[in-house]
Amino acid sequence: MTTQCDAQTGGITVFTIGFTKKSAQRFFETLRQAGVKRVVDVRLSNESQLAGFTKKTDLPYFLKAIAGIDYIHRPELAPTKEMLDGYKRRRLTWAEYEQQFHALLEQRRPEQSLAPAEMDRGCLLCGEPEANKCHRRLVAEYLRMKWGDVEIRHL
Repeated sequence: MTTQCDAQTGGITVFTIGFTKKSAQRFFETLRQAGVKRVVDVRLSNESQLAGFTKKTDLPYFLKAIAGIDYIHRPELAPTKEMLDGYKRRRLTWAEYEQQFHALLEQRRPEQSLAPAEMDRGCLLCGEPEANKCHRRLVAEYLRMKWGDVEIRHL
C-alpha cells in the first residue's frame, strides 16, 4: 500500500496512464481530475498514426489547451526496439522483458538526469491500456526504488 506523499517533505507522486482504449475526453479528464502537472511520454516513438490524439505534434497542444498540463518526451525511459519486439513477438516472457528492462534502466540511470521535483505530479504515458504489463509501471517502480518516498498512482 502506498501513502500520500508531499513534495515538501521529500515525497512525490508519480502517475501513469495508457491512452489505448480511452476516448480523448476520458484521457484528458482523467489527467485533469488527478491534478497531473506534466505528462512524461515514455514511448520509444510518439509519431505513430495509431496514436490518434497522442501524436507528438498534437499532444503537447491538447494537454496545455485542455488541461494546462506540460509535456516532455523522454525516450530514454522506453525499452529498446529489440526488447519491445522480442516481447510483442513472444520471444521474451514478461519476466524476461521485465529483467532486461530493469537492467537497461540501471545502465541508463534516469534517476540522475530526472529531478524528483520534475516528476512530482508527473504522469508517465505509454500506449498500453493497463499498467501491470507495461514498462511505465517498471519506470515508476525503478524511480521509487532509487528516490525512496514515491507514491505511484495508475490512472
